[in-house]
Amino acid sequence: MDPRRQVPRTDAVMADPRLTAAAARLGGTIVKSAVAAAQQRARDGRIAPADVAGAALAGLPDHATTLRPVINATGVLLHTNLGRAPLSAAARDALTAAAGCADVEYDLATGRRGPRGRGALTALLDACPAAADVQVVNNNAAALVLAATALAAGREIVISRGEMVEIGDGFRLPDLLAATGARLREVGTTNRTTADDYAAAVGPGTGLILKVHPSNFRIEGFTAQAPIAALTTLGVPVVADIGSGLLTPDPALPAEPDATTALRDGAHLVTASTDKLLGGPQGGLILGDRDLVQRLRRHPLYRALRVDKLTLAALEATLRGPRPPAHHMLHTPADSLRTRADDLAEELTSHGIDALAADTAAAVGAGGAPGVELPSAAISLPATYETPLRNRRVIGRIDGGRLLLDLRSTDPADDGAISAAVLASKEEA
Repeated sequence: MDPRRQVPRTDAVMADPRLTAAAARLGGTIVKSAVAAAQQRARDGRIAPADVAGAALAGLPDHATTLRPVINATGVLLHTNLGRAPLSAAARDALTAAAGCADVEYDLATGRRGPRGRGALTALLDACPAAADVQVVNNNAAALVLAATALAAGREIVISRGEMVEIGDGFRLPDLLAATGARLREVGTTNRTTADDYAAAVGPGTGLILKVHPSNFRIEGFTAQAPIAALTTLGVPVVADIGSGLLTPDPALPAEPDATTALRDGAHLVTASTDKLLGGPQGGLILGDRDLVQRLRRHPLYRALRVDKLTLAALEATLRGPRPPAHHMLHTPADSLRTRADDLAEELTSHGIDALAADTAAAVGAGGAPGVELPSAAISLPATYETPLRNRRVIGRIDGGRLLLDLRSTDPADDGAISAAVLASKEEA
């Protein structure tokens, strides 16, 4: 008999209780796709027809999304390609709590419409008292676009030539700002811009002065930058884009700008990301002068840029809850990382794997603290482990002909999973 005629029908396979339960959890479309793939394997003679249901079950994803969790062992703490900051357990729990109906814009005490995201905005004000008011939009680029549109459309934005940055994936700040209808007035030179350069450019047509932290590169040598405090007397709003989202100074990154310092120096508005050093979900912060923040909030564009209930919930939990993973990754002592590396290397070596503990250097990533190296420790493996480990969702980096699994960017709770993935990859490497 032709083996293809023995392949069970789709409805018969879907009637398997295990697949019925999976369809309730993942959706019928995903399960049917797995069944079809298993049926094709049976037609090709790669599995027995009786094994179709089991093969379909084995081929199901863990979640009803193509996004898959990975272990970031690259040593880049905030890896843009891997989703930047991992959320804290409190933030993940908050996402679940807000996933259904929630009082995002409703006052339970009065039964009337209430301020949108009041809890998150209050938490942000508490975390950065130097700000008179705050607002959240969907990323830092959105914060800049909103500020430029509301304050400088049809007018000039004065900006240093040394701060005309490209922010990644080909997106350039000048193009972003020009799209708002503002005109850019470049001042100074690539390496040196003084307060006098700004003063000479400010006039009746100036909408704002923009100070941009060059977060993904450094200029060294004969350089000069005008401090924020020197620009606040020029009669126009000073907007400071600090980038990585520190709200207060961090001794681990003494050169990284923070919102509190910028506001105390006189910046009228500060913009930043929430999914970098702040450690929260993707979002853009606007902090500063109450009148200006309200002006941005009332602008029609704000409606298109506002965040949803899930972002508000996760951001509030990040600010109110325990320190997020990004903080722990940044501040973990190198000695404790080396101890973890030694223990993992010893375990893997006992199973015949060429594993070494190695001292290495990690980086903040996502445009934060350019050039700063963080002492770290890694598991060093033959480079042939890179592909099989990547297929098991453990992402490292090749350095010096070896695969490094840098532990500064991983959660200690993942050490067991890393070890298991390496052991499972032994025959393929």
